[in-house]
Amino acid sequence: MAKKVKQINNLQEFRQGFMTAQQSLCATATDHGHHTSEQLNHNNFFQVAPLEKLRALMKSDMLGSTKRSFYTIVLITAGNVKETIGFNSYEFGANMLYFIPENQLHTISHWSKDLKGFHCIFDADYFLLCLRDQVRLSEYPFFQPEKDHAMKLSDLQADNIVRLFEKMSFEYCARKTHNDDLLVRLYLNVLLIEAERIYKSQQQAELMNLPKKKNLVSSFRLLVAQHYLIKRQVMDYAELLYVTPHYINDSVREETGKPASEFIRDYILSEAKSLLIQTSLTVAQVSAELNFSEQSYFGRFFKKHTGLSPAAFRKQHLTQV
Repeated sequence: MAKKVKQINNLQEFRQGFMTAQQSLCATATDHGHHTSEQLNHNNFFQVAPLEKLRALMKSDMLGSTKRSFYTIVLITAGNVKETIGFNSYEFGANMLYFIPENQLHTISHWSKDLKGFHCIFDADYFLLCLRDQVRLSEYPFFQPEKDHAMKLSDLQADNIVRLFEKMSFEYCARKTHNDDLLVRLYLNVLLIEAERIYKSQQQAELMNLPKKKNLVSSFRLLVAQHYLIKRQVMDYAELLYVTPHYINDSVREETGKPASEFIRDYILSEAKSLLIQTSLTVAQVSAELNFSEQSYFGRFFKKHTGLSPAAFRKQHLTQV
């Protein structure tokens, strides 16, 4: 029976899909059974929890393919995990900080029993209420589809990030109402800024202020991730960004080394590869999932750009595992 890619839209669905019990992750001796700090809003939500506590409540140390309609940050201080983010498989250990962008295909293959650290999830609405005129989530490199989603921290860096998580977790669990979380929002901003500094120093990236073309390309990438199922022409995105197709092509080529049309195509291919590898969907189901009008057209498209039919690509990958 084919495995479906499960869409997880909010905190309640996350708990129902991942946890065996719906108890508070903030429960302490002074909690008195009140869990107002963890209201299960359908939007504008946030949760931070120790990995060891979340791991103890998980239904299994292996969880199938999902797409989360929110952002995830994970810090590992002990133990190890095996996960697939998009088309890439990772094995993370101590002092690893990693990120899962919104709507990215994601699979948990293994969380070790000695896992420790922090797990944080939040949606775009929650982040937007943090500060005025702040950097958009799509501008953080670790939340961009084509960038690396993880970084290895030094002991000093890890200690600094742990302290931020601890402060954020303390303030989160101390809230008396859902809106009583100004410090939580501020600590989230500080955490992202600090993570970006480390990320950019490791990647030898450019300065934090993105020039106009970089901003445009970042917006283009985000729009492709949101609309690739129905918008597949450069003209579609030019209209959304109020620029000409020629200008988008030049900007994307300058930043990525390939034209915008090729970026759109590669994004679709990456999604196709992820579905073929991470799920048991039939080729016909993958074709339908990606909104191709006919399976034969999907097959020709895939083979033209990879040199293999979808079935051959899946077989080749499985024989290498």
